Amino acid sequence: MKYFFLSDGWTTGRVWEFGGLWNEIAWQRKPIMNRLSLYIEEATEKLWLYQVEDDVLMVEVLAEGETATPIGQVVLKRLITADQVIEKLCSSNAAVTTNPELAAVARQQDSPL
Repeated sequence: MKYFFLSDGWTTGRVWEFGGLWNEIAWQRKPIMNRLSLYIEEATEKLWLYQVEDDVLMVEVLAEGETATPIGQVVLKRLITADQVIEKLCSSNAAVTTNPELAAVARQQDSPL
């Protein structure tokens, strides 16, 4: 699995794999992408931890709601490993949400976290 952090007010968009844009018809499914129940706080922002399957190379992220500004396309090209996530969580103010719905999703994952 691969991981990335995403701020509140942002959502995911298109997904790329080795052959280009993720093709749901060819794969016969959507890419596996889950928001986990962990976040870190940096400069008054909550950065939520997301988990994606290994076949994902890049993820487009979009500002939504009041955060939405015409900044163009933002694509995360450097997804991180579980070891890098643990290192980041240990060096920051990490927290676990008490949202039972998100906690249930996190328990279902095969994550080392």
